[in-house]
Amino acid sequence: MRIDTPNPVASAFRRKGPEAETERKIQRVLMTADAVGGVWTYALDLSRELVRRGVSVDLAVMGPPPSDAQRTDAAHAGVGLVERPGRLEWMDEPWCDVDAAGEWLIDLDRTWRPDVIHLNGFCHGSLPWSAPVVMVAHSCVRSWWRAVRGEEAPDRFNAYRARVEAGLRAAALVVAPTAAMLSELESDYGPAAVARVVPNGRAFPPATGVAREPIVLAAGRLWDEAKNMDALCAATRAITWPVCIAGNARQAGSTCAVPLHVRHLGCLDGDTLREWFARASIYALPARYEPFGLSVLEAALSGCALVLGDIRSLRENWNGAALFVAPDNRRAIAAAIQALIDEEPLRDRMAARARARAARFTVEGMADAYLSAYSECIFSARGGPTPDARAVGLTA
Repeated sequence: MRIDTPNPVASAFRRKGPEAETERKIQRVLMTADAVGGVWTYALDLSRELVRRGVSVDLAVMGPPPSDAQRTDAAHAGVGLVERPGRLEWMDEPWCDVDAAGEWLIDLDRTWRPDVIHLNGFCHGSLPWSAPVVMVAHSCVRSWWRAVRGEEAPDRFNAYRARVEAGLRAAALVVAPTAAMLSELESDYGPAAVARVVPNGRAFPPATGVAREPIVLAAGRLWDEAKNMDALCAATRAITWPVCIAGNARQAGSTCAVPLHVRHLGCLDGDTLREWFARASIYALPARYEPFGLSVLEAALSGCALVLGDIRSLRENWNGAALFVAPDNRRAIAAAIQALIDEEPLRDRMAARARARAARFTVEGMADAYLSAYSECIFSARGGPTPDARAVGLTA
């Protein structure tokens, strides 16, 4: 897997030659997504910006159906939305649904004839697409299992491993949001022909007219062991500020228990969560596994001081702009949060650093990078050189 030294994102209108002309003529993108978590947010932000630049985006959503609010957001963004329910590739026994979804996707491809296929998953990469595939690695069962369970994924994931590897090898370009995630892919599946780091961006203007309060906030699926909410709940029994957690507590018919000293806010709509980010002074996510961390970016943009799990991906994005703790050290989690509570100058300084760092992760920069990637893949498919393997640098 080749990754060259970082270089800045460049717009096609600052480049010359056939590749720049290709980028200007990108008219339609078929993008896959699910509505379960951060992939939806990422896909909608990117699609909205592409549409603003004159690119038609068809978002093919698989898995649990989008909510009415999500459908409304897609419509307001000018994004075409099509849906197919079924199990996703990381779920138990998914393959009948995954294969049926593949047939559906190929039908969409043959009907719409997009210029590029943007896959936010792995297992459909080896389908007979009519256009080059840009595959984005948001997460992976094998690296999740190793980070969360401390061991390799069991043999029941052998089919998953084989299908992911086939998808990666078929892609014209593999993208990950952090170098840490790209390194995990290389370790598990071997080198891709060409791979690139493109950091996520977020369109998240902070809520206005909301007073900052002495609150510690966390957000994430409570049942996802990677988020490490159990450790956070246990660690915060002795801290002096209230702790609030937003997120889904239900999975497979069961509900995660939330201790009495923690206020569970439930699943919040986007505007309400935005207000909670603006109210909270501290955001805590002692994650064991987080390939990027959109909720961290939202908290930083909102002016929260950050306490984060000390893992490679979060260090990559937030080193120097957050307090880091070992995810399994509950005393360290509590001590870091309490330090920010007790020392207002430290809290203000870390919040300012986090906000400044967050300003680098823009949707405009993300869209620039993807348009460049699309154009290079299309140009290569038409007989030009293969895309460059590089890490797209963040610009302040």
